[in-house]
Amino acid sequence: MINLSKRRLTKIKNNFKNFNIAIIGDMMLDGYLWGEVNRISPEAPVPIVEIDNEFFRFGGAANVALNIAKLGANAIPFGLLGNDESAVIFKTLISNQNMSSEFLLTDSTRPTTTKTRVISSDQQIVRIDKESKKQISNELETTLFNSLKSNINNIDAIVLEDYNKGVLSKSLITNIIKLANSQNKIITVDPKFENFFNYKNVTVFKPNLKETEDSFGIKIHSNDDIENIGFKLLEIISSKYLLLTLGAKGMAIFEKSKPMLIIPTKARKVLDVSGAGDTVISTLTVALLAGSSISEATYLANFAGGLVCEEAGVVPIEADKLFTNLFLDVK
Repeated sequence: MINLSKRRLTKIKNNFKNFNIAIIGDMMLDGYLWGEVNRISPEAPVPIVEIDNEFFRFGGAANVALNIAKLGANAIPFGLLGNDESAVIFKTLISNQNMSSEFLLTDSTRPTTTKTRVISSDQQIVRIDKESKKQISNELETTLFNSLKSNINNIDAIVLEDYNKGVLSKSLITNIIKLANSQNKIITVDPKFENFFNYKNVTVFKPNLKETEDSFGIKIHSNDDIENIGFKLLEIISSKYLLLTLGAKGMAIFEKSKPMLIIPTKARKVLDVSGAGDTVISTLTVALLAGSSISEATYLANFAGGLVCEEAGVVPIEADKLFTNLFLDVK
């Protein structure tokens, strides 16, 4: 159990600002088309959706950047966009949030990753994806890495956000981690299946239960299973900390030569789990920079993830809302 006093929370909150955090990974755009279905198409047995509203939000690594910005830090996104209308929309959203698009490179051979949801009466009818999963070119990889390297002195932490869309190649992952460690920068990772075991020697490796099961080809049923696979994974990737998210069961923290620590999820009315993982890695990273221990940072991240699950859609957490609710929770 983590016991945080109001005095300790106040100290952490006061440090939740002025950090520069690089978010490197697969930038995405989420599109929403809302409308009504009143008839079936005469061309095929499918509903006709008459669109009333259309809007766009950040997805993927971009949503992590937004979460970090809302928490009071300076989010610096690094990634790829296509040369298309979605890229124009994406950069407009970036500008509206006062984030820089300086390190968002253009690759005219691929579309901007865009996932468009068609929704009627709160029911998703279909999702339309535009994306490429091809690996980043050597030229763009070099440009992206050199941009990070030339600005590393002004960066406090790095988040690697992998959605297996090709930006985070094995060589780029290795070079970024080596650079971060040489400069004593915090580096946190939200992995996916393809590069799962390539994120070695980072500060925090944060997979979820399914990603871990898929990567090891096993099923995890009990706390003993969690403990065994957690310490095995910690040994394989040699991270300082391993944070395994367990869904409704909370989160498990692993650190070499220390017992596993499980932080249970707060009982909440869960409306939508979309974006909760992005909130967790964002809050965790900022909290570590603010001087929190790994257990304190995980507690804050777990709490923040629970708050966003009470909201419909992908909604970032703001620092004031997070700490207001944390203070109410402290006895």
